[in-house]
Amino acid sequence: MVVAPSHNSRGLVNLVGELESRMTGSSPGSPLDAETSRLIPEGRTYVLVMFDGLGVAQLGHDAARPLHRSHQATLLAPFPTTTSVSLATLATGLTPSRHGLVSHLTWLEEAGRVVNTLKWVDLSGKPVVLDYASFLPGPNLWERLRRGGIEPITVQPSPFNGSPLSRLLYRGARFESAWDEHDLVDATVQLASAPNRFIFTYVWQVDFAGHVSGLGSDEFTTAIQLAADVWQGLAARLPPEVTLIGTADHGLIEYDDTDKILIRGEPFDSLRFAGDTRGVHLWGDTRVFDELAELTGGRLVDPLALLGPDPSAEAKRRVGDVLLIAPDQKVILPPGFDKRLRSYHGGLAPAEIEVPLLVA
Repeated sequence: MVVAPSHNSRGLVNLVGELESRMTGSSPGSPLDAETSRLIPEGRTYVLVMFDGLGVAQLGHDAARPLHRSHQATLLAPFPTTTSVSLATLATGLTPSRHGLVSHLTWLEEAGRVVNTLKWVDLSGKPVVLDYASFLPGPNLWERLRRGGIEPITVQPSPFNGSPLSRLLYRGARFESAWDEHDLVDATVQLASAPNRFIFTYVWQVDFAGHVSGLGSDEFTTAIQLAADVWQGLAARLPPEVTLIGTADHGLIEYDDTDKILIRGEPFDSLRFAGDTRGVHLWGDTRVFDELAELTGGRLVDPLALLGPDPSAEAKRRVGDVLLIAPDQKVILPPGFDKRLRSYHGGLAPAEIEVPLLVA
């Protein structure tokens, strides 16, 4: 089963359009549909918490009950359902077709390499140095908010301050470092005491634990409990005139080693690969594309079809000749893709694309 991304009613991009329109009176993106919009109270300041990896499917975990109680609606992450793409969508209020960050591993013509857009290294681990701050189109969300009289602030783990990804995403936002989850809550509460602010708070632990340890692990339970504690702490301490909402960038699916399809050897060595394990961009001989689709059980689609309307020149340059969508319960692992993980995302299964709208 697959779920198509939403670009004009209940996508993550529409949540951005909704909040920006409330705060400034306009947005380049469409707001949420009326039914979903009514679920979000008006506020003098808005706090949006991004729980990395906390898809709707993860709300069924026993430790997620406080989060489940706040689940008011289901939103849809952009495609591909991966962190850098979703965060770029949030930072710009644009679909991937417009902001141009089209996949986790992205072919960048200007670098002449496939680049990991979380770490900004190539497939060999060598750093890729670009003008990160100008990679996404402007004015971005933070710049538009500031122009409209709203102070944008992001509260993030301290090690992320100054990273290539942070420089790419948060141009124009005030960056507040937090040392641990308690400091994260304290900083968010203190910053929300002033009116006319938009505070974006990022919680990373659920995604990391799911990838590394698996969804049934003690480490994953601990990460879900931490996310619940952050949510409850904010809900208890923020004043009523502050609107607290939460969401996620994608969900997670766990795979056995037998579900991992490794692509090695001829004739596939002739192809260039990028993208995500659940949606692989391909460049090369079309006959080999068909052979790879038959081998994996995947389906070949137009790589621009799922990214949104009106693709930019940058998006067109960065997508493959074709996109190979992995079959249900399989991940495709060409050379350079990480085969060590327990859980993955990036595709169109409900557990990947459905993310919660949490309202305190």
